[in-house]
Amino acid sequence: MVRFASIFLAVVIALFALELTQPVQRSVVIPFTEGVAAVSAGVTKAFDSSVTSHGNMLMNSRNGFAVSIEAGCNGVEASILLVAAMLAFRATWRQRIAGILIGVAAIQALNLVRIVSLFYLGQWSMAVFEWAHLYLWQVLIMLDVLVVWLLWMRWVSRAPAPEASAA
Repeated sequence: MVRFASIFLAVVIALFALELTQPVQRSVVIPFTEGVAAVSAGVTKAFDSSVTSHGNMLMNSRNGFAVSIEAGCNGVEASILLVAAMLAFRATWRQRIAGILIGVAAIQALNLVRIVSLFYLGQWSMAVFEWAHLYLWQVLIMLDVLVVWLLWMRWVSRAPAPEASAA
């Protein structure tokens, strides 16, 4: 447990520190966040042609309502926590990579639902938007991270142990 906690904290600190650097913000986080906005607009256009994105903004061209996807809302921080937990847990690199790829995709899929739902809640009621944004969705995204990690740990623990090669 001490090993896990130590590795987890070291990886979390290192990844958050790296994420906050200007080069990573400029070349990874900002383009990723703009991509999240574009995908959110693309998905939403399937049933609402008035939705557009510009940079990190998701906008309704009919009524002018817009939401800005900022740090903490792009799924990066939640993904960092999941990656750190998977790297800290004893598993093969193959299991870790598979877990990280599938887990980050699951976090981003739920975050897409979060962004679209908040976009429409904001047009309906700002009070409900604020409550859902600050309380409901924060908990649901972190719960998603926990559930994905627990499912991954269960999968890892059921996988047959690699055979030791005779030397």
